[in-house]
Amino acid sequence: MRVLHIGKFYPPFAGGMENFLGDLLPALSNRGIKTAAVVHRSPGEPVTESLTKHDTAGSIFRATCYGSILYAPISPGFPLLLHKAIKQFKPDIIHFHVPNTSAFWPLLLIKTYKIPWVIHWHADVVSSKIDRRLAAAYSLYRPFEQKLLSHAAAIITTSQTYLDSSIPLTKWKEKCTVIPLGLNPKRLAVPDHKALKKAESIWGNGKTMRVLSVGRLTYYKGHEVLIRAAAQTDGVKVIIVGKGDKRGTLEKLITKLQVQDRVSLSGFLPENELQALLATSDCFCLPSIERTEAFGLVLLEAMHFSKMLLVSYVAGSGMTWVVQDGKTGSLFSVGKVEELASLLKDFAGHPEERKSMGLAGKNRFETTFHIDRTAEQTIQLYQNILSAG
Repeated sequence: MRVLHIGKFYPPFAGGMENFLGDLLPALSNRGIKTAAVVHRSPGEPVTESLTKHDTAGSIFRATCYGSILYAPISPGFPLLLHKAIKQFKPDIIHFHVPNTSAFWPLLLIKTYKIPWVIHWHADVVSSKIDRRLAAAYSLYRPFEQKLLSHAAAIITTSQTYLDSSIPLTKWKEKCTVIPLGLNPKRLAVPDHKALKKAESIWGNGKTMRVLSVGRLTYYKGHEVLIRAAAQTDGVKVIIVGKGDKRGTLEKLITKLQVQDRVSLSGFLPENELQALLATSDCFCLPSIERTEAFGLVLLEAMHFSKMLLVSYVAGSGMTWVVQDGKTGSLFSVGKVEELASLLKDFAGHPEERKSMGLAGKNRFETTFHIDRTAEQTIQLYQNILSAG
């Protein structure tokens, strides 16, 4: 079986959808599926060959990208590279990962209509109350989105919670199959002594609860909620890992609240250093404030490291299903600083409870979110599509 994936970017680009694709393709390949992918070359990536060979992931076709507009890559060469990939690879199935405006190009390639399509629905294009430009842009995006869904043989959604709340998927629910995102723990290398030593120096020697948050510094991540909660809580140290357009705003907030001693922005970190911070933390916090955070793949990394989770309850988001409230972590109301501060104070004094929740999360990861489970369910879906003919 030959499956061509259409994605936004691919590792080493750092992102949830990209890391998932980087884990999924080798997992499928290890089970006898021949895979390839057409993606954009990430900004700043050296321009070499458009085709990269990967022993475990197959061929990765990379189209030059000239930046983005409203999170949509600008890549005029994408359709030509897609045409080339289809001609060379001869796929039995095309597997789209959306949202991604470049995934609409097959609508104009007649030959693709003869090949079954699988749409991997990572998230709705949410009409944000914060970034209102998206609402206007979605009116242009939606007709192409619905055309893509109408032709799909199957649609994969990452949680039942998200499917139930998704307006764009309302008329296509009979095509939908829930397959949770997965993660390959082998990708998360055990941090070496040097990285662990550096992590300890970053955390400092105080007897504080170490709270880690990882994610792009952007409008829907809610990092300001965590910073304000930390300002109300003694006995915690917060490190936020990531880069993005909100960094300056967050730095000003940290200075205004005078919490430089307990909150720091580390910027982007190499994987080894990031895993070391995860390994040496006490809990992980994801304070996102909109359904744009559809699943929270980074939560799986924290669960793999047996970390308790503190996550905002975003109605309709898969995060509320990934986290088992009271068992693998605790949920708090969106944007409620006082509520998060109360949780931080409570758990700071109960290390055994943190440990117990972290171990429960590790067990949930192994049984539900390992990439092997995801690959097996995905292959079964492929087989069902092809057997239905």
